[in-house]
Amino acid sequence: MTATTRATTTARTLREAPRARPVRLGPRSLAALVLVSAVGVAGFGWPFLAPPDAQVNAHAQDAPWLFAGLLVLLVAVVAATISESGLGPKAVAMLGVLAAAGAALRPLGAGAAGIEPMFFLMVLSGRVLGPGFGFVLGSVTMFASALLTGGVGPWMPFQMLAMGWFTMGAGLLPGPDRLRGRTELALLAAYGFLAAFVYGTVMNLAGWPFLHQLASTVAFAPDAALATNLTRFLAYCLATSLGWDLGRAAVTVALTLSLGAPVLKALRRATRRAAFEAPVTFEPTGCGPNA
Repeated sequence: MTATTRATTTARTLREAPRARPVRLGPRSLAALVLVSAVGVAGFGWPFLAPPDAQVNAHAQDAPWLFAGLLVLLVAVVAATISESGLGPKAVAMLGVLAAAGAALRPLGAGAAGIEPMFFLMVLSGRVLGPGFGFVLGSVTMFASALLTGGVGPWMPFQMLAMGWFTMGAGLLPGPDRLRGRTELALLAAYGFLAAFVYGTVMNLAGWPFLHQLASTVAFAPDAALATNLTRFLAYCLATSLGWDLGRAAVTVALTLSLGAPVLKALRRATRRAAFEAPVTFEPTGCGPNA
């Protein structure tokens, strides 16, 4: 066999080899994702969306609790809908393994500013398995880690939704079938860096309205104009979470660049072998009177 023939055969084999395909979602799952995301935007951003004379501002201390109760129900509905239309038994098994791994990684950074290694695993998993799987994985992982670390409170549904968005965003990045190697790792590291700050900023919105009577210079003022509250919120972020967000972003970038290649390879190999889209069939064993 000549060198040209061998090269042609190798190229044909690579083209015909099965690829790691993300878990696809049906129309109902996509509609549920859009619905919960819209309610989530309202739940996080109501201090900026409601005018100063709106009734919701009269319940600034109660609104986060109301939205938390609503969000946990909606996230459960989305998870159930996606499970019904897009996740088979093999995908659910992988979901459980990755969620357990992410929940186990979170306590490693407990008490240290911004050292949260679970974020890099969420980025890589969302990249390989797609946005729908990523949303469910992020939400389930944050729920499991909250139970593991005792971090259950009104903030937990907001964390579940924010982590779902974080992981889903990695699945929406361009070039899942084309980009490989250093280019892909650079893309994932850049996304992890920026999304870590976005995650911290979004989570600040969940607790910021509670500061109404605790920190007058940076707290949410129900009767203030939008520009005033934006200034207060930016000051609150700079004073309370900038260091944590920077540490989270740096750790996510470092782990993605150092461990991303083998982890991506392992996830793609597991996804190919699982063959999520292949139907399960049962073949006759050869036993019986007609065998």
